[in-house]
Amino acid sequence: MEMPQNPTGENSFCFAQTLNFSLPSPPPGEAGRICDTPSGREACGTPLSNGTASSSAPSPSDSCAEPLCSTTLGQETQFNEGIKYVSAEGEELACGWGRFTPGCLQLFNTSKGILFFLCVASFLQGMMVNGFINTVITSIERRFDLRSYQSGLIASSYDIAACICLTFVSYFGGNGHKPRWLGWGVLVMGLGSLLFALPHFTTGPYEARSAAELGVCGGNQSLPCAQVTSSLSSYRFIFMLGQFLHGMGATPLYTLGVTYLDENVKTNYSPVYIAVFYTAAILGPAAGYLVGGMFLNIYTEIGREIDIAPENTLWVGAWWIGFLGAGAASLLISIPILGYPHRLPGSQQYIVMRVSEAHQLKDGSHKKALDPDFGKTVKDLPRSVLLLLKNPTFIFLCLAGATEATLIAGMSTFGPKFLESQFSLSASEAATFFGYLVVPAGGGGTFLGGFLVNKFKLRCSGIIKLCLLCTVSSLLAIFIFFIHCPNMPMAGVTQMYGGSALPGDHLNLTAACNAECGCLQETYSPVCGSDDVMYYSPCHAGCRKVSEKLRNGKKVYYECSCVDKTHQSGPGHAEAGKCTSSCAKKPLLLFFMFVVILFTFLSSIPALTATLRCVSDRQRSFALGIQWIVVRTLGGIPGPIAFGSMIDKSCLLWQDQCGEQGSCYIYQNSAMSRYTLIAGLVYKVLGTTFFIVACLLYKPPPPESVPGSSDASENGNCDLQEHKPLPAEEDI
Repeated sequence: MEMPQNPTGENSFCFAQTLNFSLPSPPPGEAGRICDTPSGREACGTPLSNGTASSSAPSPSDSCAEPLCSTTLGQETQFNEGIKYVSAEGEELACGWGRFTPGCLQLFNTSKGILFFLCVASFLQGMMVNGFINTVITSIERRFDLRSYQSGLIASSYDIAACICLTFVSYFGGNGHKPRWLGWGVLVMGLGSLLFALPHFTTGPYEARSAAELGVCGGNQSLPCAQVTSSLSSYRFIFMLGQFLHGMGATPLYTLGVTYLDENVKTNYSPVYIAVFYTAAILGPAAGYLVGGMFLNIYTEIGREIDIAPENTLWVGAWWIGFLGAGAASLLISIPILGYPHRLPGSQQYIVMRVSEAHQLKDGSHKKALDPDFGKTVKDLPRSVLLLLKNPTFIFLCLAGATEATLIAGMSTFGPKFLESQFSLSASEAATFFGYLVVPAGGGGTFLGGFLVNKFKLRCSGIIKLCLLCTVSSLLAIFIFFIHCPNMPMAGVTQMYGGSALPGDHLNLTAACNAECGCLQETYSPVCGSDDVMYYSPCHAGCRKVSEKLRNGKKVYYECSCVDKTHQSGPGHAEAGKCTSSCAKKPLLLFFMFVVILFTFLSSIPALTATLRCVSDRQRSFALGIQWIVVRTLGGIPGPIAFGSMIDKSCLLWQDQCGEQGSCYIYQNSAMSRYTLIAGLVYKVLGTTFFIVACLLYKPPPPESVPGSSDASENGNCDLQEHKPLPAEEDI
């Protein structure tokens, strides 16, 4: 018969010579005996090693029943009747919902079609979970009186949910209808996003104390404690529940979604498809940072007039808009994903021709996974876990991924806050800045990693070495955190009024110049004096008048008795907002942060590809599930919490609400950089060690155990163009 082809021409590859399979057609009387042999089972319609049954009757919807391609001489590649690429009996491969399968939908029933919809889903997931949430974290802390460790717990709720669901989803979903699991997951993720925005509509309007209410020196500064104390911090449980639904919904996306793509394309194309998928997941957070930063320039109570600018630390932007839009989009994109079939037409040829690179266990127990019935019942779950635990390459790849995930989770959550503190930026400016870093570095690094694996046709051991090279490069670049930008001078916080150092680093916001003003510490509204020193509020700067006209969109205060008057006659003046940082180290710090992000994400797709290849085909979805459990348990969950606690330790000025400690206003830049450097070195050294051990312990299959040409399915037609005849005993 003829070898099957994909009628769309997608991922097709031609053979320059005739492949002669040595399994002859059995006489009618001997068919039963041949069916009892391992090689004959495939010809008789019994399940293949990948668990997909073959039948002697091809399905009309299965493009695998047609020729794969023709040679340049017009000759068709001939095969003996020993192998047929056909769909399982009764399997429907049309795209649609139930019996509704219109012909126009079949245009999208390809690997590129499902890749598009999965990319949109991963883009939305990244934009919501790793973009919007990390962008608005400062605004949420300010709006709902949260501390950094509490916001870190909100971020970690996503990973907690994923850990709970991963085993169940990856094990049963891996042997089930993957697109249905994916579609329902995206729908749940959209519901979580809508729930995350709910607190905005269930709380009262945000009452930011305007400049007039804050008053200047001599104004009425009385503020009863009842006005500032609140129980808004309890809303963190709503945010945690929303994140929990995010985690549940995204669980199938990065386990079943990856294996569904891997199963439906050629092996050497798989890293490129997965790289495109993950690039969309990286561009999502970048878009979240940029779009979320724009939303933060809109006041949270839309339509209400307010006389404070976004640079004011009392400003809370419209953090909730992005979650409404992304949640609605997720509900819509789940519909086409639910319509995809169990497997795509034409995919059987890639599964049959796949070359195994699974790690070889000494006791040979890895062969259990070749049983087509393995993994279909709960009874096989302990054996599946045991097989993975006995695979040292898989274990150390998981541990290496956990170390990388800790840094990624921590820096993605608090990266904007790091830039906000180092460069004296507003929350929206810091989010936009961080987005500019993540777009080229994270997205480019992710796609480049998959491209390099495909370009150099790397096998499993070579892929692990590439991961090791990337980790070492980012380890060297992380030493840039020895450098930091100095804090902008702030009277009473980083220095005394008049410029002298604070004794014993104790806060002292009161001085002779503002002693008669009756300033309250609860009213934090920093201003930048004409002497380039920040002050806690206009009152603490001793300002007595405020201009009705704005300068560069900011209020200007005059007759400020605490502002240094050495360069002008009469009292100084001050502008609302933080002083602009003129740190000369800013370009260098940003460049090496770019390098760290680039090489960290450059290893992500190669590490994922190595994980898929070092385990048996039937364990791929489950292996990704177990890996994500390890990564999230050891990395994703403790990462934001640890970084949040670390950043809290570097706080100089805490919010004071009638004796209750709130969020942090000012961080010490040197301490923040020092803690980041220590964490980066520890986890990068651990990651390097784990990749080295994984490479040393990896044991590939012996060449003689590989069916056919060792690179037949790996490199497409590359080795077949050498016109070397295939040994008859290795053809099948």
